[in-house]
Amino acid sequence: MQNRKWSFDSLVLIFSIIVIAQLLGYAVPQGQFDREPYPDNPNREMVVAGTFDYAPGDNAVTLPPWHFLVAIPNGFAAAQDIIFLIFIAGGVIAVLRATGAIDAALHKSVERLGASPWILIAGTLLIFSFGAYTIGMGEEYVPLIPIIVTMSLAMRMDAIVAMGMVWIPYGIGWACAGTNPFGVIIAQNIAGVPITSGWGFRLVMMFAFLAVAFHHLYRYAMMVRNDPSTSLVAHVDYSDGFDAPDDIDLSARRVAILLVFALGVVGFVWGAATWGWYVPELLAVFMGIGIVCAMIGGLSAGDTSRAFIKGAAEMTAAALIVGFARTIEVVLTDGQIIDTIIHSIAGVLTSFGAEASAVGMLAVQTICNFFIPSGSGQAFVTMPIMSPLATLTGVPQQTAVLAYQFGDGFTNMVVPTSALVIGALALGKIPYGAWVRFVTPLLLKLFALAIIFLVTTVHLGDTLGFHPA
Repeated sequence: MQNRKWSFDSLVLIFSIIVIAQLLGYAVPQGQFDREPYPDNPNREMVVAGTFDYAPGDNAVTLPPWHFLVAIPNGFAAAQDIIFLIFIAGGVIAVLRATGAIDAALHKSVERLGASPWILIAGTLLIFSFGAYTIGMGEEYVPLIPIIVTMSLAMRMDAIVAMGMVWIPYGIGWACAGTNPFGVIIAQNIAGVPITSGWGFRLVMMFAFLAVAFHHLYRYAMMVRNDPSTSLVAHVDYSDGFDAPDDIDLSARRVAILLVFALGVVGFVWGAATWGWYVPELLAVFMGIGIVCAMIGGLSAGDTSRAFIKGAAEMTAAALIVGFARTIEVVLTDGQIIDTIIHSIAGVLTSFGAEASAVGMLAVQTICNFFIPSGSGQAFVTMPIMSPLATLTGVPQQTAVLAYQFGDGFTNMVVPTSALVIGALALGKIPYGAWVRFVTPLLLKLFALAIIFLVTTVHLGDTLGFHPA
């Protein structure tokens, strides 16, 4: 899953924003919109356009200097359902990995794709994108990079190609994710739309982005095969090989585990679409998957418990980021200035139309990911503002969520503040500058296509089945 390891700087930045939010409460005029229930979710409220009023002086609030500290536990309380989701999903995925099923499937898949360059490239793009699309895989891919580097060199390609086969689909899968519990589900929860809704159109978009990625990567791979001197890492010594782990047998038991996991994900998507299942049901499904897979994998109760606790513990930093990020909204709301900020931004964007607003949201989310490389943390920082802003500017909520996904996912391939990016490049012996030179033209293509999709969903979302009925 993405971003289990965060740099301390992310927390420092978010805490700084909390303090700034309180200071803004003393300087920004207070005001509020009227709100009404969402048509598709009566338990959530949306702003009503044209109802903003500045608060009269006698109704203004003055936050005590220490209020931001009091707001932190309130922020954690407000985000408790997502925090629980992060812990439980992390623990369950760790149990799945403890059975060896995930690692065996990944290794075997890559091994069997090695017949030719185009099969290997196309196959890895599909496999790794689906892992990110479904459960937000990312860190799980890092150990595979040396293996794929070795295979790539054996086929007269280079380490850049190997990195591209892993990290490009990781970014695309996150950008188009349909059931990722650490990204799209969090953003949809904040936006007030049914979780996992729009997964079909997101899948179509993912295939379109993968087609662009395949063309970019395969063309470079063939260029290197024809002339090794054109490689961006021709100067790097790759004489040291890599040995795959011993236990990568894809046994019948491990296949059964993968089937249970797949059926669990499909079952939840069906339940969300048919019965309106939400976060509590998702937590139950994850727990059920973990228990059944542990039994099939022959894990003892003690081994299961230890794996679950270890996986949940690895998510502590991500959970903390979510709690602190939610605190920003709490402080802005308590200071009665969040609606003023939304009103001011909307006043600028409405003159440009919904299409430009959607593209502007993409730009904001892209910039934010360089400073907050946490998908869940970024969602809680930006979506509380982007969601009501979408309502005021005529941008569908699903499009606002999609702008967040694109801004977060694509730049996951390259942000230097992400420990995953830097760690993966180090394992592949790839200089950061060389990787940036290779991936930047691709990112420009992907963002161009992303803008087309955003504008399309503004106008044709209902027709495409992208919005809930």
